[in-house]
Amino acid sequence: MALSTISSSSSSSSATSPWLYDVFLSYRGEDIRNIFISHLYFALTQKGIRTFADEDVIEQGLEGNDEISLAIFQAMKVSRISIIVLSNDYSISSWCLDELLKILDQYKKSEQQRVLPIFYHIDPSVVRHQRGTFGFALANCARHAEKLNGDTNKLQLWKAALREVANLSGYHLTGDRNESKFIQEIVQDISKIVQHSYLHVAKYPVGLGYSQVQNILDLHLSVGTNDVQMVGILGAPGIGKTTLAKAIYNSIVFKFDASCFLGNISDTSSEAYGLVQLQETLLSKILGDCRSLKVDNISTGINTIKRMLHSTKVLLILDDVDHLTQLETLAGGHDWFGKGSRIIITTRDEHLLTTHGVDSTYKMTGMTQDDAFKLFCLHAFKREKPDEGYGNFVEQILNYAGSLPLVLTVLGSDLYGRSESEWIHILDQYRKIPHQDIQKILRTTYERLSDNEKNIFLDIACFFIGDLFDDVVEILDIFDFCPNVWIPRLREKCLILEFDRRLQMHHLLRDMGREVVRQESPKIPGMRSRLFIPEEVCDVLEDDTGRVNVEAILVDLREGDDIIYLSPKAFENMRRLRFFKVRNAHFSGDRLESLPNGIRVIDWPKCPLQYLPPKFHGNKLVMLRMPGSLIRPIRLEFKNLTIMDFSDCEFLTKISDISSCPNLKEMHLNYCRNLVEVHDSVGVHDKLFELSLDECSNLKSFTRRLQLRSLHFLSLRGCSSLQNFPEIGCQMQYLRVIDLKGTAIEELPSSIEHVTGLVHLILEDCVNLKHLPSCLLQWKSLRWLVLDDCPNIVNFGMEAVHNGQSSPYIVSARENEASSSTELFPIPPPTNSAISLPQDSSSLRFPSLYQLDLANSGLTRFFLIKVSVVSTPFLNLPQP
Repeated sequence: MALSTISSSSSSSSATSPWLYDVFLSYRGEDIRNIFISHLYFALTQKGIRTFADEDVIEQGLEGNDEISLAIFQAMKVSRISIIVLSNDYSISSWCLDELLKILDQYKKSEQQRVLPIFYHIDPSVVRHQRGTFGFALANCARHAEKLNGDTNKLQLWKAALREVANLSGYHLTGDRNESKFIQEIVQDISKIVQHSYLHVAKYPVGLGYSQVQNILDLHLSVGTNDVQMVGILGAPGIGKTTLAKAIYNSIVFKFDASCFLGNISDTSSEAYGLVQLQETLLSKILGDCRSLKVDNISTGINTIKRMLHSTKVLLILDDVDHLTQLETLAGGHDWFGKGSRIIITTRDEHLLTTHGVDSTYKMTGMTQDDAFKLFCLHAFKREKPDEGYGNFVEQILNYAGSLPLVLTVLGSDLYGRSESEWIHILDQYRKIPHQDIQKILRTTYERLSDNEKNIFLDIACFFIGDLFDDVVEILDIFDFCPNVWIPRLREKCLILEFDRRLQMHHLLRDMGREVVRQESPKIPGMRSRLFIPEEVCDVLEDDTGRVNVEAILVDLREGDDIIYLSPKAFENMRRLRFFKVRNAHFSGDRLESLPNGIRVIDWPKCPLQYLPPKFHGNKLVMLRMPGSLIRPIRLEFKNLTIMDFSDCEFLTKISDISSCPNLKEMHLNYCRNLVEVHDSVGVHDKLFELSLDECSNLKSFTRRLQLRSLHFLSLRGCSSLQNFPEIGCQMQYLRVIDLKGTAIEELPSSIEHVTGLVHLILEDCVNLKHLPSCLLQWKSLRWLVLDDCPNIVNFGMEAVHNGQSSPYIVSARENEASSSTELFPIPPPTNSAISLPQDSSSLRFPSLYQLDLANSGLTRFFLIKVSVVSTPFLNLPQP
């Protein structure tokens, strides 16, 4: 049990200290009270260390175990350090074991309390595993407790506590050690601990208990080893990096010869001579007696730090680092500091840590839901649960704030003591305009970005959250923002996330970015750079209030919102507009007098315009998407256009000459059911990569010749009026897919042999198709061939043989083990047409065929029981 007298010389605590005692002694009294404990107690109090013992409790006249136990427990809670002296007879005492449970429980709840075990003539492994007489005594003690109190769980609790305390760093007194020197070593260490100045961590240090901090210490810091380690703490703004660093500092600071916490480095270093000032502060705090030391310049400071600290074991916290120069100036290398030193760096920039070569990085992920709930309630209600009637409000706040401690703290303090009606109005205000204190803190991150990073951050915050990563990169690249360079930088700075290939952003960062835009012109939306709020977008487009400041517009109305009555002059003054996207809206008005010639992206589904404005040249237009619009045939003369999508445009009857669009790469005309004619220039475009005209059921005149050297994908699926497939006029080695499902084509030209890289050939439901070119057998790249529902195919590009000397053959498949090819094998002659082989052939080979689909084709299946079909992943043959 604990035993103690309070030293008269230290009976009053410091006015600034949270502790009434420096040390709380726990041990089995009858075992070592009058030998080791009395010497240790005397040495501690002689050093001025306030030490708690139970003799004073007894002398105070307290009666009964319960009253004494309560007094001892209260003393334990206000003691900075608990020293647990574990001896051979320690496990005999249920009192000591219960006291151990309370000490460890308190230890886990506190951010600054310490537990130091002393193994007095007992090996820590004996305590850890409860071996020998120590374990036997523990079992007896547990049985006695069960008989006395009916408590069947004590043994397991005590065992767990003994394992835990045995794993803590402490002191081991063996028979060959001098007890007096051993005590002096303990006293010196205790003195270091109590003399250290501890940092204020937080008013309510929720989530920073023993287990959380210890986990980081174990995984990343390995305090006690002699190597020098640099460790990064990485996380988004407001996630609690600084708070965590302070908690870690307080947990381990006493284990170092010297320590320094340099806070707010990013702001200090931006001032004149800021880095020099930080170097002077570092030297002053580490060296202690050199407070007047001055540094002339950064280079001198670097040499001074290296020279004076290279043999000192230091704990150095560099908080809020945002530039590599700061690290190179303050902690440029492991060899600057003495053995066992630890340098902890908090930052929002992962790349900075990687470049500097830190040994490990701890990535913060925010608070747990329970901790977030507790932290907010402590600030808003001064207790761990909400007042009656406020539960729903708290849930709304947690949904809004997420797991950011900064936001929970600010909002909780702001809402404390307010009525329910005030909560309603304030919560509504938060949704419209972020709290100014939160906005101010988060905005510092934005202000540190480069111009390109700012543009990309604001575009993502306003327009692209939840969009596919590749689509966003494609659009931002159109604006010359170099997204492949800067998006990874924003991700490294914890400002954006990528989840399931989509871009995400914490909604508070999103709101901060949107507030940056709103502040450009708080009262006049038409003078802001980006428009995205539905009501404001409607006003600007209907009332002609958009000005030259406007760079980008997203129209995304809620379901059921009114139609936008588009003014013919809506875009007249938006000369800097680069991006116009409609996600969900209906417009009234079929003409515009102008569009900005500098616009680069028009993404306008269901556009009401029949024609583009006559004065619109679109010299910088790169993406033109108007699916489902009322557009009529127009002249296409946009020299930078790369993507065009006029799908599902019912009034589009022909595609005119595209020679004036030399950079066009994608052309989508799907479901244009009244499209009849496609100009020949479409077939000779060097840069066209993808061409799709699915379900253009009235298309009769397609380009007569294909010379598309860059084409990868061609789809005419569902063009049921198209009878002729064009001649191939050049090598088209990159074309991978030809989809002709449901067309009226009768045959493929022999020039299709120039498509040497074809992988997918889909001829399903081509009811008029009769002949297939023999070059199909030579294509090593062909992997998928679909002839399903082609009832009139009777020849594989060869003459049928009817002289009785050769048998007809039918297509079936087997993977050849040697060549990994697919072969055609002979079967008995059919009663009607079947595919035939030349006289000198014994089989047909498709060198790389992966799927063969012949269901319902004119190639009849006979006696397939005699055909060996092995290891073909996808095989669909005619039914017998």
